[in-house]
Amino acid sequence: QVQLVESGGGLVQAGGSLTLSCAASGSILSINGMSWYRQPAGKQRELVADISSGGSTTYASSVKGRFTISRDNAKNTVYLQMDSLKPEDTAVYYCYANLRVSSYRPRGDNYWGHGTQVTVSS
Repeated sequence: QVQLVESGGGLVQAGGSLTLSCAASGSILSINGMSWYRQPAGKQRELVADISSGGSTTYASSVKGRFTISRDNAKNTVYLQMDSLKPEDTAVYYCYANLRVSSYRPRGDNYWGHGTQVTVSS
């Protein structure tokens, strides 16, 4: 069974740092894009950062310069290093990945993690 498992969330004071991890497991042929999304309470889910299979990255303007997305292809893991955290970064953070799990579906399938809570206190 293919799944994404996030870890690393928690409570931190404003100005602090956290690192989120998301590991893909199961019968995976290859991993295409991987991303982090977040959903503040009562708001819509939004893209935070993504990274392509080749390592190209994009960031939401609200986190650019403070967050860094990276991936370890050998471990099927994507990371989100979050520095200079602000109370407005408080949200449930979700991992997303496009995984190729079947040779008959070269464009891959979309998978989501269950989310991890990040709370930044002022």
